[in-house]
This record gives sequence, structure tokens and C-alpha cells, in this order.
Amino acid sequence: MHEITPNVLADLAPQGTLRVAINYGNPVLAQEGADGTPLGVSVALAKALADELGVELQMTTFDAAGKVFAALEQDAWRVAFLAIEPVRAAQIEFTEPYVLIEGTYLVRSDSSWQRVDELDQTQARIAVGRGAAYDLYLSRTLQNASLERADTSAGAVDLFIASGLDAAAGVRQPLEQFAQLNIDYRVLDGAFTAIRQAMAVPKGRDAGAVYVREFIERRLAERFVRGALLASGQTDVSAPR
Repeated sequence: MHEITPNVLADLAPQGTLRVAINYGNPVLAQEGADGTPLGVSVALAKALADELGVELQMTTFDAAGKVFAALEQDAWRVAFLAIEPVRAAQIEFTEPYVLIEGTYLVRSDSSWQRVDELDQTQARIAVGRGAAYDLYLSRTLQNASLERADTSAGAVDLFIASGLDAAAGVRQPLEQFAQLNIDYRVLDGAFTAIRQAMAVPKGRDAGAVYVREFIERRLAERFVRGALLASGQTDVSAPR
């Protein structure tokens, strides 16, 4: 185990409290329990890290990844769970990925679109959650289609429907769940990217970043992540190992 030094504790748990951001915007990683308690693989990892450090855990929940990233400026958290993105890497140190999630599109059942790679057309308008990994990735890679942004990833589906857009971009699992409940919609074959979800520590917290990188490596090797995914009902998501 990596040594828990005073610098590690100062970086991750000042005043003896590990402040963690939990993002409900990605239901594969975190879910709100019936009693309002956060659940999911990211919560399991946060609790395991706090236990290992021997500190209290304080979880702050957000409804969108973009809001988690924005809260970095207020020092609202010392550990978060975010997709690896170059824009974010300028301010965040990432671990290796602990979950790989497909990003794809929801369309109407009668839509002419059949595959993800067909959407990059001049006339195509795509809804996406502002600041989500899919927003950042598609903003960087789409050449012709236009993006219209909702405040959250869940809101992107509402925007797609209300505004008569061509598609909504997001995580495959919740989009498929929506389509199963709404026969007027379907999810396209293929993925525009495999989002690499990682633990995140603010830049400048070097000792803490090194510790968290080693922590996630051990948890992956122990298959802790795989077990936490299964325990939260996420059977269709892959852990790197």
C-alpha cells in the first residue's frame, strides 16, 4: 500500500475530511437511493478511499459533470469521478480509467439515421448535456453537425424531444432504458466514443494524485470495481480489468 503521508492527507483530506463530488448525471456511476443516499460504483470507491485513509467522508452530489468541473474553482472537492478529457486535464490529474462507457445517440424510431457515423451532416442537430464528456468530445470531433446544449445529460433527451432535434447524445445504458419505455425512440448501433471514466484530483495536489492513482490500480486488480458495478445493477458496463 502506498504510504499515507501528511502530504497525502493534506491534499486529499484537509481537516480530516475527504470531500468527494458524486455526479448523478451519469446513472451508470451513481444513483440516488430511495432514502436520498448516493449509491453506485463511484460511491463505493469514495467510501473505500475514505476508509483506507482513516478519515471522514463528505459527499456532495451534482446533476451534471460540467457542474462538477465548475465546482473545482471553489475547492468544493478534492476527489471526483469524471471522464478523461484533454480540456479537463489542464486542471485535473486523472487516474487510469476504472470504467469504459459507450457514448451513442437516441433518435426517433422513424428516423432515417441508422448508424452513429451518419450523424455528422450539416443538417443534423444533436442535443447534449453542457460540459459532459460527450459535449467535449463531440465539440472537438464533429465537422458538420451542430450541438444544442441542455443543462444536464438527462435534460438533453428532453431538449431533443421538445425542440424536434435529430438526436440526443449520451451514455448508452440510460438511452436504451428510455427507448425501452418509449417505443417512438431507438438507440443507434455503434458508439461515437468509449468514454474513459476515472478518479480525478485537482492539479497541484501531487501527493494526493499519486496516492489515488495507486488506489484505483489496486481496486481494479482486486476486481473491486467489477463487483461494485454488479452490486449496483450495472451489468452491461465494462471495467478495464
